[in-house]
Amino acid sequence: MNALASPARDARLDALRGWLQVTIFISHISGSVAAAWMIHPAWGLSDSSEQFVFLSGFGLGSVFLWKQARHGFAQACRDLATRMARLWRMHMLVFISFGLMVALASTRFDVEVWPHAIKRPWEALLGGAVLLCQPPFMGILPVFLMAMAVLPVFSWLAARHGARALWLPAAMYVAAQFLPADWPGLGGTTLAFSPPAWVALFLLGAWFGRQALRHGRAVRFHPALLAAALAILGLGLWMRVTDRLPLVLTGKEQLAPLRLLHAVALAWLVAALVPIGVGWARGRLGRVLGAIGRQSLPVFSLGLFLSYLASLALAEMPGAQPWLEPLLLASGTLVLAGFAARLDRRARPAAAPSATVAGR
Repeated sequence: MNALASPARDARLDALRGWLQVTIFISHISGSVAAAWMIHPAWGLSDSSEQFVFLSGFGLGSVFLWKQARHGFAQACRDLATRMARLWRMHMLVFISFGLMVALASTRFDVEVWPHAIKRPWEALLGGAVLLCQPPFMGILPVFLMAMAVLPVFSWLAARHGARALWLPAAMYVAAQFLPADWPGLGGTTLAFSPPAWVALFLLGAWFGRQALRHGRAVRFHPALLAAALAILGLGLWMRVTDRLPLVLTGKEQLAPLRLLHAVALAWLVAALVPIGVGWARGRLGRVLGAIGRQSLPVFSLGLFLSYLASLALAEMPGAQPWLEPLLLASGTLVLAGFAARLDRRARPAAAPSATVAGR
């Protein structure tokens, strides 16, 4: 176990994470034509959220294994606790700042996005701190914190029982399909994502991350798997175009079965068909997307604010959408890219192994 190599940055995955951040920004703009037609979630059963969670588990799973091999299980847990504290601080910063922005917007525009938080801010603040108050836009970072809390248990099981550890995420996922999709939160809110289902997806990513670190590759190409993955994507396209989307099979909150299969099929296709050293990931566009991917947490957080402001602008000036939306999309993407590039330059001297969990 001590012979494990340090987890290396994968330019292909960094660029993919960057693309996911751009699509998340676009998808959060209410009423956007681009969100409805021009990004991949518009043509299938899953969206960027699933890949975001899966790839974060992939990154942390490999880093936890490497830390454990080099410094022991206790030190790996301490490193994970540090990452969790950093993520919780970012969650609270976003929660408070976004709440202030929404409150200010409600005084100027006819919007009421966080009514409970605006009426009872201290109760909402406490609920946000314990991850049980999740107004709109505030659901994904709590999922990461919950998943990170379970990762040491899963890693301990994987170290001792190998693939049999997958029974843990499998049992969590099956349970989620029989439990209510919307889990109650505080202040009349619900949890945006069913914890056992989405934590299970994170742990699945962690398993493949461990495999990649041990064997140099998480999955291998097989014609039968290619056919199955393409068939699932074809089914998803047909269901989306015909608007046949039963929640029991495609619901997002509980990560329903067809939605999960669609997300896994996409992930497998990228892993199996795109070489690790693919040239475009190191080209100009790949480098821009890679910087965004490496700085996913701050970029995602900034994107929430930009997408909300863009939504307000489109709602206030609906007649200007033909020219305003392209301007908002281009300027927002450029801001995110510039922000990521600046952070990436500052972080570059630190070359220690790191994982992307909604960020570094």
